[in-house]
Amino acid sequence: MIGASAAFALFWAALSSVANGPVPYNVAVAADAFRVETPEADTGSGSVEEAALALSADQTEMMAGDPDWRASARLYHAGGGGATGNDSLGCRPIAMRTVAVDPRVIPRRTKLFIRETVGLRLADGSIHDGYWYASDTGGAIKGAKIDLFTGHGRGSMRPAQRLNMRTLTIVDAGDFDGCPPAWTTASN
Repeated sequence: MIGASAAFALFWAALSSVANGPVPYNVAVAADAFRVETPEADTGSGSVEEAALALSADQTEMMAGDPDWRASARLYHAGGGGATGNDSLGCRPIAMRTVAVDPRVIPRRTKLFIRETVGLRLADGSIHDGYWYASDTGGAIKGAKIDLFTGHGRGSMRPAQRLNMRTLTIVDAGDFDGCPPAWTTASN
């Protein structure tokens, strides 16, 4: 079986021999029978306008105000060397709510509002309200870095993939006691 690279090379050679001179790259690529357009990945994000309609007065204020922190985000998940068991507060991590932080920068037990996550369409079809909870720490989290817990398995990272390795704007939305709340009560 001939490989894709070899097939393209043969195609290129055949195309070049028919033409009276060199063939521009864009012409060769446009004529490639093996070329397949990859559709834009659906990262699960809803439109900001759609999410803005449902924002509370507090959320609107946090969207417009100056951030308290800017931090580089990473994603982590359970099952695969990521999260195992409980977070640093002794609580079960809550998918798309738990954040691991450097406590010297962002104190643990801080309720965070991360603007870039407002309107994020989650795997179950719900829309993220932007609230996260600093309840975990990690050895690799030093300085202005955060880890967003996405759930169980690599597939859980898909809705938040566009946030990976980006600098996010974070607002201090207060403190919380105990463990981070479940989804049904988190934004209250």
